Amino acid sequence: MHVSGLFLYPVKSLRGLAVDSAAVDALGFVGDRRFMVVDGHGQFLTQRTIPRMALIETALTAHELILRTPQTGSCAVPLQASAPARIIPVRVWKSDGLLAEDCGEEVAAWLSDFLRGPSRLVRIGEKFTRPILKPGKAQPGDIVNFADGYPFLVIGEASLADLNARLAAPLPMNRFRPSIVVTGSEAFAEDTWTRFQAGGITFRTAGPCARCVVTTTDQLTAERGKEPLRTLATYRRDTEDPTDVNFGQNLIHETKSGSLRVGDPVILL
Repeated sequence: MHVSGLFLYPVKSLRGLAVDSAAVDALGFVGDRRFMVVDGHGQFLTQRTIPRMALIETALTAHELILRTPQTGSCAVPLQASAPARIIPVRVWKSDGLLAEDCGEEVAAWLSDFLRGPSRLVRIGEKFTRPILKPGKAQPGDIVNFADGYPFLVIGEASLADLNARLAAPLPMNRFRPSIVVTGSEAFAEDTWTRFQAGGITFRTAGPCARCVVTTTDQLTAERGKEPLRTLATYRRDTEDPTDVNFGQNLIHETKSGSLRVGDPVILL
């Protein structure tokens, strides 16, 4: 088995990007979900309710985050504040009162115009801390960025192939927004993993990822359909909570620094 794909999502719920390698720090992949779009009350915005968010392309340079759409052009935001930034409390699911840096009026106006509602961009800075809240999964020192709950998600290529064999029209991997894609494993083998190593980074599995309506959203057009949730519900329901349908495994990294590359062997521990 080896890593066949690596993906960053610089802004939570905006379009991701494929990379050949990614550095790892305490929060996850460097550059991954270090930014987030919030409403006027600091509540995170998501493709679940605003599928249009998928239309905003993201890119990273050495010093800037670039947001771009064909309709509105681009907007650049520094990765780090050059002067003390305004700190605002924000919320991601049950993580409330997270202290984030506001990225200013220019990008707020750009996002508000495109998303058709009050929107601000916030950034992880020195005052941000967010422990992983899941009991029984997290250990002392396990923290996370603006992701839903865990810093990484792994999916096997064979798992997607199994699903696509059941669909009238195959879907790309980007529907599932993984961090790490693995080839060389059996379909849904990742469900059985407990710990593995890749690129010198040790990962601990944190349970299955229950899928939501984002998987039904075309990441290039923002159009929404019924698949893959309709088909996943026929054979991937959670045994403990049948209202959930699972695809992929959440991960916590035990090694808090290093790097991962496409092609790195995946070794079960």
